[in-house]
Amino acid sequence: MPPAVPDWLDRAAWPFVARGVETGDGVQHYVDEGQGPAVMLVHGTPTWAFEWRHVIAGLRGGHRVVAPDHLGFGLSDRPAAARYRPEDHARRFRRFMDLVCPDGPVTLVVHDFGGPIALDWALDHPHRLAHLVITNSWMWPFDDDPSMRRKAAMAGGALGRWLYRRLNASLRLIMPSAYGDRRKLTPAIHAQYLAVFPDADARERVLFSLAQALLGSSAFYADLWRRRDRLAGVDVQLLWGTRDSAFPRAMLERWIDAVPHAVVTRFDDAGHWPHEESPAEYVEAVRRLSAAD
Repeated sequence: MPPAVPDWLDRAAWPFVARGVETGDGVQHYVDEGQGPAVMLVHGTPTWAFEWRHVIAGLRGGHRVVAPDHLGFGLSDRPAAARYRPEDHARRFRRFMDLVCPDGPVTLVVHDFGGPIALDWALDHPHRLAHLVITNSWMWPFDDDPSMRRKAAMAGGALGRWLYRRLNASLRLIMPSAYGDRRKLTPAIHAQYLAVFPDADARERVLFSLAQALLGSSAFYADLWRRRDRLAGVDVQLLWGTRDSAFPRAMLERWIDAVPHAVVTRFDDAGHWPHEESPAEYVEAVRRLSAAD
């Protein structure tokens, strides 16, 4: 059953057909546009598939482009009984792939928490990866990163809970600060993200769960990191916004050390969302992958 389209959705900015699939805990919304080589776009927090709208529009002329909303995000269900840790989203993403993209090569594009969520599947299916595109993301615990540990401890602690519930901190404070140019997060664009989480309980259940998971899901990240050698034969592209206040350049350097064959494209005018801030250049970088096949 396709999800209902909410009144707040800007159909001019998001003209795509709403689809739905039951992945075990509730119905997940996704878009599935175009035909051709498959591209799977996996968002992070505190956004939804709307962050990929330029990529979907730019690629669907020659690709099959699929972009799901994680449970609790965007147009997907938000069941009170569901859990919203990255390992829970990862389990649902595996089911989503079985149902929506069960075979054939796929270009997997991950951003932010979409990295650990989708890489759990990818590391067990490297043969399915035509290309892997990593954008401002990670897949390791922060045990040896004092700066990220401090940020994570604050975000996932009692003060963080209060800020998430009362001030909508991830959307109103963290998100704007992570843009390279805050002016590119226009009020109209910001409204499409803010509308998803109007109430404090939803922000705590879905968004704060991921803030807690920055440290609380360290065992899950450690298991991903243990399997990183499975990327040795995969074409890996690092498309990275270097003006990201949330994920510093040291995280990009760690990717380069871990996957030395990866090709790096830096977006020096963009922050955490280069596909929002430099969409034409980002789309062209992804499109070149198919041209090279």
